[in-house]
Amino acid sequence: MIIWLNGPFGAGKTTLSEKLAALLPGNLVVDPEEVGFALRRLVPPPPTGDFQDLPIWRSLTLVTLREIRRLYDATLIVPMTLVVPAYLTEIIGGLVDGGEDVRHVWLDVDEQVLRSRIIAQVIDPTDPVHDAEVRRWRLDQVDRCRAARPHLPAGTRFLDSGTTDPDTLAAEIAGWVTAGRHQ
Repeated sequence: MIIWLNGPFGAGKTTLSEKLAALLPGNLVVDPEEVGFALRRLVPPPPTGDFQDLPIWRSLTLVTLREIRRLYDATLIVPMTLVVPAYLTEIIGGLVDGGEDVRHVWLDVDEQVLRSRIIAQVIDPTDPVHDAEVRRWRLDQVDRCRAARPHLPAGTRFLDSGTTDPDTLAAEIAGWVTAGRHQ
């Protein structure tokens, strides 16, 4: 099984993945952002600067998740913002077409709460300039991410991470995953 935690930057995907990992035995947290970071060192960036716009990132993400599932008997927890409809179809659809049981979760957050979280986050404590750049980029993505909601895959489970704490969300997800239900 693959549990894809999706939502805007700052919605709490990474925190939730850590909480969920503690509740589900035999899991691996696989962050496709790591594939993107590697590609930044290996290939020229796309004109947009977003590694998700690299076809190689999407294909490597799909292959990486498939191969980890093939080689390890583990539930994968994937904390990754993915909002371009074609990319959702390519990656999540590709996993489903390959026989994977994908549980897609979208973390909803009130816009003001989200913006406040992003402003308060320290992403790179060693480099204030880079930290500010990342913060600005994340803030610039809020509208695009929030606009993706109607285009998410059928069966997406929507959870409010703005008013519900990560422990409660993790317990809820663990409950329906272990019960084999996707409501």
